[in-house]
Amino acid sequence: METDNKLVFYLEGSRRISNIFWALTVTLGGLGFFLTGLSSFFKTNFLFITQSNEISFLPQGIVLTFYGTVGFIIGIFLCLTVVWDIGFGYNEYNKVTKQLTLYRKGFPGKNRELVLLFPFKDIKSIKLQIIEGLNPKRQLFIRLTDNREIPVSGVGRPIPLKIMEEEAIMIAKYLNVFLETE
Repeated sequence: METDNKLVFYLEGSRRISNIFWALTVTLGGLGFFLTGLSSFFKTNFLFITQSNEISFLPQGIVLTFYGTVGFIIGIFLCLTVVWDIGFGYNEYNKVTKQLTLYRKGFPGKNRELVLLFPFKDIKSIKLQIIEGLNPKRQLFIRLTDNREIPVSGVGRPIPLKIMEEEAIMIAKYLNVFLETE
């Protein structure tokens, strides 16, 4: 989004359809394993879709209970990550204040919101890193005058090359700095 005095890019957090799917799948799978293990211990069927009370508790039931507990805990963690929308944020390039604002959401606590401010005079260039192959990586960095590289693109699925290039060119023109590629 561009206005006369601001250029803002929003980043998608963890609240994606694929993350929701995997969070629910892992949570329900872990719960299923856990209930199956408990059914084998109490010799009572807690799941109505299987006959898990006929499984012997040692060794199968205890293993199912263990893996179910671990799976359920990981699933709850994934669900909370989606609910809290970890990674959501924006990059704001403001000509009035002459500074770049990077905002990101993290896990709850005293550092839930991360806000980084960089004056335009400290920005040396925009760096576009493109690595193709089995695990492609396309990332955009702000290179500061002290040669630190601050990532400004989101993580997750790779952004199409054309969109990444257009964004890099737009930012470089807006800040009046060089565009580097790697």
